[in-house]
Amino acid sequence: MYFEGIIIGICTFIIIGIFHPIVIKGEYYIGKKIWPIFLILGIISLILSLFMNNIIISALIGVLGFTLLWSIHEIIEQEQRVKKGWFPENPNKKHDKK
Repeated sequence: MYFEGIIIGICTFIIIGIFHPIVIKGEYYIGKKIWPIFLILGIISLILSLFMNNIIISALIGVLGFTLLWSIHEIIEQEQRVKKGWFPENPNKKHDKK
């Protein structure tokens, strides 16, 4: 029996689940200007995944990379959710004038 698919699936679920609150807290404390960090880390993760000898580790680093890149979109969407009142706004955060 091969458990690699199940291991990758469970870990993917965990990675995505971890990034949900990271996006929310990142937007709350920093704002959407945090997106370059997600971009850089996402690109680094994808490049690293190309050099892994273990298929499970390579896949999970690839999933991490794409999750980081998808988080850029979610940060922007989170800002819109806050404007709609679906999530609390940080009263201490300085607002962008755009």
